[in-house]
Amino acid sequence: MRLLFKSIYPDNDTLSDIVHILHTNTLSGMLVSILAISALTFGFESQQTLHLKTAFWLFMVSLLFFRFADAMYWMKRLRHQRHSAFAAFSRFFVGVTLTALTWATYTIALFPKMPILELATTMVVLSALAGGAATVLGASRTLVWTFCTLLLVPMSVMALLESNKEVNLLGFLGMAFWLTMLNASRKTNRFFMQTMELKKHNQQLVAQMETERNEVIRVNAALKQSNLQLDAINSHLEETVEQRTKDVTRLSNLDPLTMLMNRTGFLKQLSLSIDKCKSHNASLALLFIDLDGFKQVNDSLGHPIGDRVLVKVADVLKQHAPKHNLARWGGDEFIIIIENVSAETATIAALAIRKDIAAPMNIDENEISLDATIGIALCPEHTDDPQRLIQEADLTMYHEKRLRQSHVAVFNTAIYASVRREQQLREGLRIAIEQNAFYLVYQPLICSRTGMVSSFEALIRWQYNDTLISPGEFIPIAERCGIIIHLGEWVLRTACKDAARWQDSRIAVSVNVSVAQLMEDDFVARLSQILSSTGLAPTRLHLEVTESVFADNTTKLTAQINGIKAMGVTISIDDFGTGFSSLSQLHILNFDHIKIDRSFIQALDTTGEPIVRAALLIAGEFGCKTIAEGVETENQAARLKAMGVDCLQGFYFGKPQREETLTQWFHNDK
Repeated sequence: MRLLFKSIYPDNDTLSDIVHILHTNTLSGMLVSILAISALTFGFESQQTLHLKTAFWLFMVSLLFFRFADAMYWMKRLRHQRHSAFAAFSRFFVGVTLTALTWATYTIALFPKMPILELATTMVVLSALAGGAATVLGASRTLVWTFCTLLLVPMSVMALLESNKEVNLLGFLGMAFWLTMLNASRKTNRFFMQTMELKKHNQQLVAQMETERNEVIRVNAALKQSNLQLDAINSHLEETVEQRTKDVTRLSNLDPLTMLMNRTGFLKQLSLSIDKCKSHNASLALLFIDLDGFKQVNDSLGHPIGDRVLVKVADVLKQHAPKHNLARWGGDEFIIIIENVSAETATIAALAIRKDIAAPMNIDENEISLDATIGIALCPEHTDDPQRLIQEADLTMYHEKRLRQSHVAVFNTAIYASVRREQQLREGLRIAIEQNAFYLVYQPLICSRTGMVSSFEALIRWQYNDTLISPGEFIPIAERCGIIIHLGEWVLRTACKDAARWQDSRIAVSVNVSVAQLMEDDFVARLSQILSSTGLAPTRLHLEVTESVFADNTTKLTAQINGIKAMGVTISIDDFGTGFSSLSQLHILNFDHIKIDRSFIQALDTTGEPIVRAALLIAGEFGCKTIAEGVETENQAARLKAMGVDCLQGFYFGKPQREETLTQWFHNDK
């Protein structure tokens, strides 16, 4: 068979093209064959032949399925492998022949059992299949002759041998159609081969034209190069001047350390990028990057190392965006433009940048680890103004860094409103004390054993523009803008002055002290001066500190606590159970009271009770009294008293009140 095919198709490329055409043309033919065998099998009701027909139908469908799979395998995997064309053609030839043999076997086996109508229908179907094969298999005359002969001749011969004239007529028509198809296939094959020859000739002409065109290009390039050399000689002086002008312009737009764009150059590039974005109805994201931990590098290793770190970071950023979309905005701040992205993809890109920045750097045997906080603003979704786009990304970065460092966030109106509100509150805080905008309220702490008031906790309130601002909002701002120490001292002095005037000299006042305030070097001296100037006995002052102080300098904290207790002032741990405390630190710092956080009181019916009992056990071991915050119901008060909590505080006993309304508490035996 190989020699036969090589004699007909000596060219491997020609045989490959023929195989591709055959596979492409016969895909629809296979579908028609399935429909034909299905119609003949299930279209004529006969219990006598149903099982045999069904067997032929299953075999035919399976055969056509494997032929279809072979066609797909050829077109997807082997089409460009010319050396496999012979094997593919052989498989195709075998598949077509098996298909025709299946039809021949079908007609031979079922011919005696077919009524005249089914015989006629079968002959029509086989003739139609042969007619289609004369066209779709026209690339191979051998295939056409084989297929048509096996398809029509067996049934036609059997029909001619019958005694029924009508059946004889079917045989005669089948033989006539067979001869017609053989003749038609010769013309189709001749046309196909002429087409293949013409294609091959055209390919040769195209290859020749390509060779000649390349030669023309080479000659033109040589001529052009000669002209360029002549032009270069003539314009050398002009180009030198122009290049120096460009260098000056370029350098004026570059950061000399990182060689990224500076603010001036970046604003020009951002304007161009936004114009392009608007003209193409596209989008871009601007990422404002602030390094986390860079100040410590400068402070500990020096500015030369810090400069090299910035260069390394710039090299990292160049892996994520073209150089013309990068800028060093100043200090340890960088900006990146990323084009054609959504908020989601910009966030993914920012996270990838963070990850690369966070990779350890080794500079002069120093392993340096940084991270980054990144704010993202989108054009045109947020704005198409360059300056405002930068401002929004910067605000987002600042907002995220204020909440938690080393994160990525996308700008939204809530962030803008939050930052604007913080700026307003910052300004208000700076003048609030002079304007008497702050005032104190007091909430009672009830002794669970006697039911009497043991102390009042002083709580600060701020009336700003006729609006009451929550301490949970303005205290963190005061800490960030550096006035918390001044504010804390005002609270402490005011509370001591108020308590000194109270009618019942047994009742103490409890004041919260911030970490920054407590760790001031002169805090103990200032506290002593406040007690002295207000006339409040030290034993009537309770200072509350949160567990977060435990994370700071334990040595200094111990010295501060000892100095405070030496004056007779009581120390309480506030929000116990929610922070950083440990048994060893409780022992070292020698606190007097433990205030159980309100979250555990609210969960008293579920997980809160075991924690309260644990706190009571710890307090007992260290000789501390316990205070339960957030008591809101009679049931909570009764249960906590039964458990042994010393003092109770919450809305059930009284809401925070101004100092002038506390008189009733001094005469009310609760």
